[in-house]
Amino acid sequence: MANSDHLAGKLVAGVDSSTQSVKVVIRHAETGELIRQGRAPHPDGTEVDPAHWLSALNTAIAAAGGIDDVSAISIGGQQHGMVTLDASGNVIRPALLWNDTRSATSADDLNTELGGAAKTAEQVGSVLVAAFTAPKLRWVADNEKENAAKVAAVALPHDWLSWQMQGGKDFDLLFTDRSDASGTGYFNPVTSTYRHDILSSALRTDRAIIAPRIIEPEAFGGKTLSGIPIAAGAGDNAAAALGVQAEPGDVVVSLGTSGTAFAISDTPTHDPSGAVAGFADATGRYLPLVCTLNAARILDAATRILGKSYEEVGQLALAAKPGAHGLTLLPYFEGERTPNRPNAKGVFAGMNLTNSNPEDIARAMIEGMLCGLVDAVDALVDLGVDVKRVLLIGGAAKNPAISTIASALFGREVLVPQPGEYVADGAARQAAWALLGTATAPKWNLGEVHSALAPATPEVVAQYRSLRDRTQTW
Repeated sequence: MANSDHLAGKLVAGVDSSTQSVKVVIRHAETGELIRQGRAPHPDGTEVDPAHWLSALNTAIAAAGGIDDVSAISIGGQQHGMVTLDASGNVIRPALLWNDTRSATSADDLNTELGGAAKTAEQVGSVLVAAFTAPKLRWVADNEKENAAKVAAVALPHDWLSWQMQGGKDFDLLFTDRSDASGTGYFNPVTSTYRHDILSSALRTDRAIIAPRIIEPEAFGGKTLSGIPIAAGAGDNAAAALGVQAEPGDVVVSLGTSGTAFAISDTPTHDPSGAVAGFADATGRYLPLVCTLNAARILDAATRILGKSYEEVGQLALAAKPGAHGLTLLPYFEGERTPNRPNAKGVFAGMNLTNSNPEDIARAMIEGMLCGLVDAVDALVDLGVDVKRVLLIGGAAKNPAISTIASALFGREVLVPQPGEYVADGAARQAAWALLGTATAPKWNLGEVHSALAPATPEVVAQYRSLRDRTQTW
């Protein structure tokens, strides 16, 4: 077997460079046993100097006890973030992150130039929205012409960090994987090739712009300056799917800064409505995905509004009846991506003297956050995605109230894996896959999976959708 005696006891490192922080896990390559871990914060904002990511990564690695004894490493990272590089490899301007919505009009323009929504989805798997890299490049071209003229290469957060670990000078060493490339808007996930014409067009130039080469899921793309092999890496959601060992038929609902619902699929999707992004996954399959901008931060807001801890907010919500006596939240606190309403605001509706109490407010806020993900799963089903299991992950999933209310809203059992750093774990599993040389990623023991099953509340979803549909212009 490929995992012979000389690999016994080998360690791998997995990295999650997310919007808010970076996490590093060190795991046993064959068993997945967690050996140690570290983390460090990232700056707030939708526009960040990538140097902060590298500094935070070094801090997190040190907090994890270093990687001198590690046999392989892989980096997962937030998708879409635009890192523009000049001919010398220097960062031209702060990276625009996925949740920066200034490029909404640019996305509409590019969809039109590509022949409309349906044709755009056919060409790059998804209808472009503000989150994607290509519209961000168009925004730079139209608003920062001097910066646009300097662009020689474009990277994303995870591949820029992998490149920095190799010295960050030689563009030939710049690599990525299908999953992250499929979120740029200039990559075809079916053919696994870049659309260099779209990349150049986004910057309004005839120059050839360098994009990272694509590495196979089980391969190494380079080595750190100290000689540690670096695996392909992945976009955050694809890495999370690896981390929870999702298989075809599984839908993963992730409650992080953003809310996502994504499925492992053997076949690609092309959604002309733009609700479902047709991404690639980190195994050679596909990852149809729906993303909302507003998830865990709605819980943050609930703690501030109510002056309670996260656990207390959950307890208040469970003390209220489903539907919160008619109080409904449209949770567009930061605009929204799905549906595509980048300038929308949050709306509380139906408030009266009966439901203006902490219990109903807590319930309405959690239901509003989750109902957007109910829409997301339904959109996947409408495209023919097979849904056998719903796995609930992310920081907010740790709250018992979330899984119970989610089960009621989804109308099915919800499975909650053990809390973990799923993206970093997936990156570590990918590094182990490349190191062990196995046909598929190794199976690790992830611990007990908890389940929640509550009576279905379709009337609450209907109440939410009524508010969603009558506030389309907000």
